Amino acid sequence: MASLLPVDAIRTLSEQHAKPPNVHFQYGTAGFRTLGNLLDSVVFRVGILAALRSKRLDGKTIGVMVTASHNPEPDNGVKLVDPRGEMLEASWEAHATNLANAPTTDAFLDALNAFVRTAKIDLSKPARVVYARDTRPSGPSLIAALEDGLKAIGTEARSAGVTTTPVLHYLVKAINTKGTKDSYGEDSEEGYLEKLSAAFKKLVAGKPAIPALVVDCANGVGAIVGEKLAVHLGDTFKLTLENTAIDTAGALNNSCGADFVKTSQRLPPSLASVLKPGQRGCSLDGDADRLIYYYLDDRGQFHMLDGDKIAALVAAFIVELTKSAGLENEIQVGIVQTAYANGGSTKYLSERLPVKCVPTGVKHLHHAAEHYDIGVYFEANGHGTVLFSPDTLDKLSVHQPSTPAQSTALNHLINLTQVINQTVGDALSDMLLVEVVLAHKSYSGIEWDSLYVDLPNRLVKVVVPDRSLFKTEDAERRLVSPTGLQAKIDELVRRYDGGRSFVRPSGTEDVVRVYAEATVRSQADELAFRVAGLVYDEVGGDPAKRPGEFL
Repeated sequence: MASLLPVDAIRTLSEQHAKPPNVHFQYGTAGFRTLGNLLDSVVFRVGILAALRSKRLDGKTIGVMVTASHNPEPDNGVKLVDPRGEMLEASWEAHATNLANAPTTDAFLDALNAFVRTAKIDLSKPARVVYARDTRPSGPSLIAALEDGLKAIGTEARSAGVTTTPVLHYLVKAINTKGTKDSYGEDSEEGYLEKLSAAFKKLVAGKPAIPALVVDCANGVGAIVGEKLAVHLGDTFKLTLENTAIDTAGALNNSCGADFVKTSQRLPPSLASVLKPGQRGCSLDGDADRLIYYYLDDRGQFHMLDGDKIAALVAAFIVELTKSAGLENEIQVGIVQTAYANGGSTKYLSERLPVKCVPTGVKHLHHAAEHYDIGVYFEANGHGTVLFSPDTLDKLSVHQPSTPAQSTALNHLINLTQVINQTVGDALSDMLLVEVVLAHKSYSGIEWDSLYVDLPNRLVKVVVPDRSLFKTEDAERRLVSPTGLQAKIDELVRRYDGGRSFVRPSGTEDVVRVYAEATVRSQADELAFRVAGLVYDEVGGDPAKRPGEFL
């Protein structure tokens, strides 16, 4: 099998995409991600890896997305999407890392040959790949490198142009299910937007007119797809798109977008003159897979509605619908959170449905959500979706309602499965989902916000020489190493009313993150800085450089 690798074609093209010396690449949850000007060789090699993944899976179509999501504009990244629209199988992440770090073309060819043998890849199988990029300036040259990789190994490739990450995930699943009983929809961006908007229109039919929504597009690709979605929605739901400067250098995610709002807990300055008291708005991130809502109250005060608030709104609504459809004994709705979920939301949800806590990272949430009949997951940062199991989809299609009310609720559930992107979190799809619930419940931002009260919380970063010293258990809520540190944290937490704190190493940089909450804002801040001080002293931080706020 190994002899079938087109070595000459790969060699010739690989020489044009040499690996930069002294740079180590790592494939993580978000794929490869670093400065865009370092990624040329990586993206070329990912093209070949995507083709091999397709061959390994009998010619199924694999997706490749070039994006760095909510990161600053100079960054870029690339990730692979598996046939059902899900993230790359975890065992292949190490192979991706290995191939990306081969120092020379010869070393790369050796690594490829070894990989083809160990992974038992039949090179006579076809390779099919669909790919897209976001609006970053480094995108076009990286796509050219990707296309060289795809060409080198003779891939049947399809460009989806410039689109959002969730659209690419949808396309992969739609292409691979085309013509089957599990067909996920028409395999085009247009088909996707039509699917979402048609289901949305059915769900809000007969409800009072929905007020226009201000949408901060983070000066990213969400502006392009958002504009097309607005056309599909027509007069049913008006979108006021802001921060749409996709061609302005340096504008992407700059003082705008979901990550800015979540971390700074304030309105993007560019919306100060746009959003009026009593009005609601939302922010997408740079590739439109995260969503944060907010509103201004009558006094013009800003209130954020993050992923936890979205999860609470959506999960409670789906539980109500399953009861109204007469399916509460047949369909179990569950919710998945991480340790970062606010204690207020966990308490509210635990009183209504099963709640599971898992380690941070979309793959952990998505995997756990698959264990429920209907699994809802949202990270506090606004990334999330709802998964309906194949069994549940079958039940919904054959269930015989016994009253008109049951019939209505059943139809709503079926239409929800169409308005939700079940492959991955999609800010635009999630936005429609939120608006459906608000329309059905006649909620403004104020009523939604009052479902539960967030406990005041604080997140603090502590720079450490080596984050690998920190090991966690219990879904990252407790430290097992350094020894003795957790006992000191427990001792501190006991002194605060409603206190909770945990420490976990970052997945991407040499810092540990300290999260703390308490019933009073000043206490949450104090607890966070005390724990940060403990961590700093534990790793032998230089007393002279100790940040002043660490207690």
